[in-house]
Amino acid sequence: MPRSTVFTVAISLAIFGGIVGPLPGQSLPGWKTDFSRRTVPLDEIVSGGPPKDGIPAIDRPKFVGVEEADDWLKDREPVVLVALGRTVKAYPLRILIQHEIVNDSVGSIPVSVTYCPLCNTALSFDRRLDGLVLDFGTTGNLRHSDLIMYDRQTESWWQQATGEGIIGEFAGRKLTFVSSPLVSWKTFKEQHPDGRVLSRDTGFNRTYERNPYVGYDEGPGPWRSFFSLEPDDRLPPMARVVALDVDGQALAISFETLRKKRVVNHDAGNRKLVIFWVPGTSSAVNTAIIADGRDVGSSTVFDRRVGTRSLTFERADGDRFRDRETDTTWNSLGFAVSGPLSGEQLSPIPHGNHFWFAWAAFKPDVTLVR
Repeated sequence: MPRSTVFTVAISLAIFGGIVGPLPGQSLPGWKTDFSRRTVPLDEIVSGGPPKDGIPAIDRPKFVGVEEADDWLKDREPVVLVALGRTVKAYPLRILIQHEIVNDSVGSIPVSVTYCPLCNTALSFDRRLDGLVLDFGTTGNLRHSDLIMYDRQTESWWQQATGEGIIGEFAGRKLTFVSSPLVSWKTFKEQHPDGRVLSRDTGFNRTYERNPYVGYDEGPGPWRSFFSLEPDDRLPPMARVVALDVDGQALAISFETLRKKRVVNHDAGNRKLVIFWVPGTSSAVNTAIIADGRDVGSSTVFDRRVGTRSLTFERADGDRFRDRETDTTWNSLGFAVSGPLSGEQLSPIPHGNHFWFAWAAFKPDVTLVR
């Protein structure tokens, strides 16, 4: 059962570093994790309520075509888009919010597609490391309100928001992010009519259109049972931001800025980025029915170089964008739809649409791009 407010009182008593936590060098019942190897203090970890695998990952995902999925997905519903090689898949948040992890392969690449609703972190990883193909489950624990995953091969614990191993054999290691923007179902199906969509046939008995976190993103901040830090006051705690880590430089661009500008060109070191924002995507943690959530829009991030040419983008008509150098028109998924560069595609940059409190907690030196 997903986390909800009914757990709040019980959770507040279950501090990991207190009565249920392991002492250095000792084991925790039910785990083969080496807790003596860690990169974070144990007292930063709290129970999220459910036990190990109490929120079950999807390990044998099934997929359907766009036409079939269109019978039950609504246009504004958020989906995670993963495109590797010629394979394109959509993972609806209505399913991910109930399971948090999908272990899958896209093309030839084994990936884990993950979502932590408390931080709004929809992130995907290449699950290969040191010759192993890892598969992930939920520990039932949180750090700074964010999901802590574990790999079933070594039972190392991993911070979902950063992709970093924090406890166990792989402490200090980092997974490779895979680009997986959150977009609307309408955007996905129009651009990828031959794509595949995660099926509701998961083997679990769930009501997949419902949000267990009603009103969460309109609250004053994260639930204090799970988050003990003082939020960075440069933005409201629950503000959505484009969260980027570019060559070790943490960046954030607020959705409020993007709602006004629609496009931001930004240079980060030697990287030349463009961030697009379009309306039409509902919040998954707002109303009881996810499809009815308020429109928060969606973002995509790309390298704005095509060949040796660096492009500068501006807003065009509707949900389109134009580069000033060639007057080519582009859509929000980085495809040139008309003009001299028609048929070209921008290279996607992995990023998240985090709540500000979460990104600032894990990246306190984050630069807020204004």
